Amino acid sequence: MRRHRSWCVSTDPQFAAKAADIIGLYLNPPENALVLSVPEKPSIQALERATGYVQTSSGKIVQGLKSTDKRHGTVNLFAALEVATGVIRGKTTQTKKRVDFQAFMSEIIEDQPSDRDIHIILDNYCTHKKNDTWLAAHTNVTFHFTPTSASWLNQVEIWFGILTRKALSGASFRSAEQLKQAIQDFTAAYNERAAPFVWRKREVKGSQLRHTIVNLRIRH
Repeated sequence: MRRHRSWCVSTDPQFAAKAADIIGLYLNPPENALVLSVPEKPSIQALERATGYVQTSSGKIVQGLKSTDKRHGTVNLFAALEVATGVIRGKTTQTKKRVDFQAFMSEIIEDQPSDRDIHIILDNYCTHKKNDTWLAAHTNVTFHFTPTSASWLNQVEIWFGILTRKALSGASFRSAEQLKQAIQDFTAAYNERAAPFVWRKREVKGSQLRHTIVNLRIRH
């Protein structure tokens, strides 16, 4: 098993204010309000590939994947994490246009009282912007945007990582419909034991920060 750690330094001039706004929603949400962490995971490929177990030259038995695969299209996944409970609500779509995003948001909040404040944490993807007409029709909803290059502040990205590791990596799907069903089944099973994520962030100071910036420049 390998452990991989990485992060990106945001150059957003309003980073501190935007980050404080979002972290405040995690640590001290407004009373009686609903806080949701929302993004989309685009272009999830339905790959069909042969899998099995093989014996290595050292005698170990490991899982193997054929290098060739069949592609059966892609699926887009919208997801909303309820920050207070950890429960996930998702929707698969063929496209990820603004109209798809708005339709998902309408479905997510349709069972909420019209006078309940709803705070939505989003990254800066283009379809999350220019939604003034939709917001005007839902005056109890407020959008909060992560700083530029800091989508890691959006807690639902943690769940996307769990979904990828547990249900998608190394899996084989004979169709896009089978992929959709796998996502739905995993989400249902996850929600049975859902729990909120505990926010914590290691502070990066001085030379650590400088070295991080240097490494990022070298890599890119």
